[in-house]
Amino acid sequence: MGISREIGAAYDPDKGTVFTVWAPEAEQVEVTVTGKKEQTIPMQREAFGYWTALAEEAGPGDRYTYKLNNERSLPDPASQHQPDGVHEASAIVDHHQNRNDDNWQNLPLQEYIIYELHTGTFSEDGTFEGIINKLPELKELGITAIELMPVAQFAGERNWGYDGVYPFAVQHSYGGPEGLKKLVDACHKTGIAVVLDVVYNHLGPEGNYTQEFAPYFTDKYNTPWGAALNFDDAHSDHVRNFFIQNALMWFRDYYIDALRLDAVHAILDTGAKHFLQELQEHVSHLEEQLDRRFYLIAESDLNDVRIINPQEQGGYGLAAQWSDDYHHAIHALVTGEQEGYYHDFGQAEQLLKVLEHGFVYNGLYSEHRKRTFGSDARDNPFQQFVVCSQNHDQVGNRMLGERLTTLVSFEMLKVVAAVVVLGPYVPMLFMGEEYGEKNPFLYFVSHTDKDLLEAVLKGRKEEFKAFSWQGEAPDPQSEETFRKSVLQHSYTSDDQARQLREYYKTLIQIRKQKLIPVNPTRQNFTAELSENKQVLQLSYADKLQVWLNFSNEPQTITTTSNGNLLLNSADKQWAGTQDSDKAYTSGTATLQPESVLVLEV
Repeated sequence: MGISREIGAAYDPDKGTVFTVWAPEAEQVEVTVTGKKEQTIPMQREAFGYWTALAEEAGPGDRYTYKLNNERSLPDPASQHQPDGVHEASAIVDHHQNRNDDNWQNLPLQEYIIYELHTGTFSEDGTFEGIINKLPELKELGITAIELMPVAQFAGERNWGYDGVYPFAVQHSYGGPEGLKKLVDACHKTGIAVVLDVVYNHLGPEGNYTQEFAPYFTDKYNTPWGAALNFDDAHSDHVRNFFIQNALMWFRDYYIDALRLDAVHAILDTGAKHFLQELQEHVSHLEEQLDRRFYLIAESDLNDVRIINPQEQGGYGLAAQWSDDYHHAIHALVTGEQEGYYHDFGQAEQLLKVLEHGFVYNGLYSEHRKRTFGSDARDNPFQQFVVCSQNHDQVGNRMLGERLTTLVSFEMLKVVAAVVVLGPYVPMLFMGEEYGEKNPFLYFVSHTDKDLLEAVLKGRKEEFKAFSWQGEAPDPQSEETFRKSVLQHSYTSDDQARQLREYYKTLIQIRKQKLIPVNPTRQNFTAELSENKQVLQLSYADKLQVWLNFSNEPQTITTTSNGNLLLNSADKQWAGTQDSDKAYTSGTATLQPESVLVLEV
């Protein structure tokens, strides 16, 4: 499985703290620890350029820095806490406290109903504690897993999280390491799994001192963020180890249940064993050691089933991946948008195909990419794909951060919800979607480097060139931009928002009670499109049928058997116009414009 070497500051209540840092080119390394007293300890060089030292009196909360070759003092690249920000000393963290989720068992992936959220904007507090306070509401909604956008330490107080420069350190302004542990324990006590978004394809720019220690980057490749991380060049074993140890830490020390791996297509590795495969091997080994179940879920725009295929079939063996095609097929169909990557989408047949195949582009020519693209996913189980109609990227990378709430009708919001929640794949909601949050989700940062900020603004403008969006992009550095993105939680005061949330709650109940027990497979699921391509029908083992009318006209459908009506989205209780009967007989029925019928047969 390659090199496996713990790094950072490892505290043991009986022995003190062992410091380990990788600095292969250094001639001398010292660690300075500031606690009850300040002490500077020479470190011993070991194989492959690792340096170690033991400080018997160093304990939790003590600050420390490394000094290479008698030059300036630097924080630890593997720091687990930066309480004073990215440019200051690292702090020792204790992972030996008693935890309260010994009885927790991770859920089967097919039972995940994921709720993606950003810690800083999900609650008014903008902290882990703010999330804890709202867990009862998420539980009542029916959520079984939350997905935290990255919490790795970044510069300043406001950031999406993808500019993290200390992958092991939990953002201090969110509540730090202890705050995250408290949140995970609270989730598990509530019966909710925790997915953490981690970034292994690049490091943020401000406060990134890794290259002063070792060759963490390579000039072999270019990425949108500059030089690529070194996964296959000289010394790459130790860069791979750095990120493998990071993943193991989240599972072992924080009890995280799953990691969402950001943009794995930007993890550039042409070696015989891809980094993702090696990572999965280490995670599988940890599962055996701890008798716990962990998942790796990739975000990828490659449409490549190698990521999730078993290793014995030449795959990397990850549990699941996101399906961008699912999102794009829905979004382009209901909004009519055809710019940028939406140019390849917009046909009802594509939504039918992605339901049946997992990908739309599975070896087809992509006009947007100007090449043949994708692989066949028909042999992969449904639970290997996470799908959504909104997420942080697809909302936040719009120039004005508009949610679907402001792009389509209220009735269409309900149709889209059903496609995601009652589809055969693992559904994910984006925070606020369930009640039609109207605040945008904008891109925001709080860099202190003016040159860096100018580069960010230039990069954003380049991204927007493929779209004809009107207006000016909000200033990502402005606190007002951040404040505009904080959720209103309007379902507590707005009737329509409350009704939409209750509608989502009912969809989720149907999924849990009727769909998950069916255990959707390629064999017991079918999808059909009406001749006029306006109505999509989903059928599960002749037990559950879902009709979705995407048109703005009534449509006639034919039911083949008697059954109970589980849901009619046009009902008055969902802010519609109908009083629905609770039973259906075989024959014809009318689907209201932009509506959903769910029938148990």
